[in-house]
Amino acid sequence: MERIAITDKASKILEQLKQKHGELIFHQSGGCCDGSAPMLFEKDDMYLDESDVLLGTINGVNFYMNQDQFEYWKHTHLTVDITEGRGASFSLEIPLGLRFLIHSRLLTKEEEAFLNTNKKS
Repeated sequence: MERIAITDKASKILEQLKQKHGELIFHQSGGCCDGSAPMLFEKDDMYLDESDVLLGTINGVNFYMNQDQFEYWKHTHLTVDITEGRGASFSLEIPLGLRFLIHSRLLTKEEEAFLNTNKKS
């Protein structure tokens, strides 16, 4: 069971950005400047520490969330999507006139048991 997924449309943009920039990571912090939106960075451009939770990998790109933000989202399944418009962030898709966003739904009972039981979160 996965905690994170990506739409086909967002996947195509992600692949385009991987070809241009190399290794990437997603990060969702909950801070300023579209911080509650997923932001895409070159792997070495984002400092990660013990306060970042790895939610999973989509298309070979790790998706991290700050642990404080994760406390609010840990009962949800997240799907990364893309839309037209410029967000207020430094995310790599912004120059394309696009921005990543999250669709969420509550985890099923089975997903909740698998993803959140007996795990540090």
